[in-house]
Amino acid sequence: MASPSVSLHRIRAPVQRAIANASLSASATARSYATVPTNTPEPSSSSPPSSSKPARRPTYFKDTTIASFDEFVSSKSSASLAPGEAYQLRTAEVGPASNRRTITRLPEWLKTPIPAGNDNYKKIKADLRGLGLHTVCEEARCPNISECWGGSNKNAATATIMLMGDTCTRGCRFCSVKTNRKPPPLDPHEPEHTAEALARWGLGYVVLTNVNRDDLEDGGSHHFAETIRKIKAKKPSLLVEALTSDFWGNLDMVKVVAESGLDVYAHNVETVEALTPYVRDRRASFRTSLKVLEHVKKVRGQEGIITKTSMMLGLGEQEHEVVDALKQIRNSGVDVVTFGQYMRPTKRHLQVEKYVTPEEFEMWRQRALDMGFLYVASGPLVRSSYKAGEAFIENVLRKRAGENTSAGSVTGKLTDAMTIAVEDAIKTGGA
Repeated sequence: MASPSVSLHRIRAPVQRAIANASLSASATARSYATVPTNTPEPSSSSPPSSSKPARRPTYFKDTTIASFDEFVSSKSSASLAPGEAYQLRTAEVGPASNRRTITRLPEWLKTPIPAGNDNYKKIKADLRGLGLHTVCEEARCPNISECWGGSNKNAATATIMLMGDTCTRGCRFCSVKTNRKPPPLDPHEPEHTAEALARWGLGYVVLTNVNRDDLEDGGSHHFAETIRKIKAKKPSLLVEALTSDFWGNLDMVKVVAESGLDVYAHNVETVEALTPYVRDRRASFRTSLKVLEHVKKVRGQEGIITKTSMMLGLGEQEHEVVDALKQIRNSGVDVVTFGQYMRPTKRHLQVEKYVTPEEFEMWRQRALDMGFLYVASGPLVRSSYKAGEAFIENVLRKRAGENTSAGSVTGKLTDAMTIAVEDAIKTGGA
């Protein structure tokens, strides 16, 4: 006779299998898709629920597009907007329904074309990579890179070469250049490679800049000066602008660069004095920047060199603060000033407080000229290295040098430079 436990086990097994099958079929009928159409009609309370199509949980995903494809493609036949409508900022709501937020869309006058398809752009980039050089155009994500690198030929192009590597020892809250306390050592061949690249392009005006190298005893000033001397040795007629750091306020290092044979000494104050501690690295200051620019004039004389600085607008500065900054800059003997819109590189950087309109930039240009500046470039997409500004400065320098150029030719070149500036203002303002 079989034991009672074995008999109970045989009886229980079929019952367990039946219960398991019933639970599986129940879960299968209740299963639904994660993404459902938004136009699915919800069952009314009066009609009995359908067993074949159970009610589905609504989700954030939709089966319809946000807009038609035509709205993403610009039409040549579309009428141009009036200035008042074009300057009006537009907002958009993003995020799920439970956490919607409103963002400000990028104004039309700040949108620039993608440069990747331009052959000249590719040639310049290949030259730079082949010689192991870096540019602030790429590292700082400059919006004008397609205009500066994408000209009809390389001789008409402009690229700002960044010396001493691509890693900075400071961490300004507006800049997208990589930062590290101990960057790689300097490349001893960089001065020669830079001079070779610039001689190959056949430019008439070039801008050199550098990352801050607070890890070096001289801040990299002798490396900078050696690069300028190499360039001048290969092509004496090439005009060189140096956009330097503040070298910790060490005026002896500023003198090393100023006496290296450059033609334009630039150092940016970046913003008004009140915002400097929040915008720039804590080791930089507005007063130190003014001392650097003032000392250059003492070393080379008022007419011996052109000094230049740049300011960003849209960081929350007040009108009286900008006026006060301009007065202090002019009193320090600075000849050229540029204004441009601050554009946030990433979400880790400072937020844009205001998108300044082209009309306001034109107002600041006029006010700066009234203060006695030699040249002012002001516009949403203007950066410290500005092609029209470089054309103007180039002609001023050659005129001061007393080259054999007729007065009519010089005047024509100056007129051309100003025409470029006006055309750029119209282009960025009426986009």
